[in-house]
Amino acid sequence: MTTTVTPVRRGDREIGAYIDGRFVPAVDATTVALAALATAAVATAAVSAGLAMRRRPAIGTVTMGPGGWISLKRTGRPPLRAASTSRPWWAHLLRAHRLVEQR
Repeated sequence: MTTTVTPVRRGDREIGAYIDGRFVPAVDATTVALAALATAAVATAAVSAGLAMRRRPAIGTVTMGPGGWISLKRTGRPPLRAASTSRPWWAHLLRAHRLVEQR
C-alpha cells in the first residue's frame, strides 16, 4: 500500500499536506511556544497581584488556656477612645458599655 503525501505551501511557508486525499494542517511550533509564554506571563502576573493584595489577618493564633483565658498572639492593644466620645445609638438602646482594661 502506497501513501501519497502532497505538501501545500503558501508563499515560503508550508501550511499543511494532503495525505491520501485528506488535508492535515501543519503546526507552527513558534506560534504555539509564544502563546504558551504569553499565557504563563499573564498567569504569573495574576498570581503576583493576588498575593500582593492579600491582607494579613488582624490577629495571629488564638489559644485557650487551662483556666478559660484566651491568648492572642501577634497583636497589639486597640487604641483607646476618649471618654467624652458619644456612644452609637444601638449602645444606648441596649444599655451597652465598652469593655475597658482596668489597672
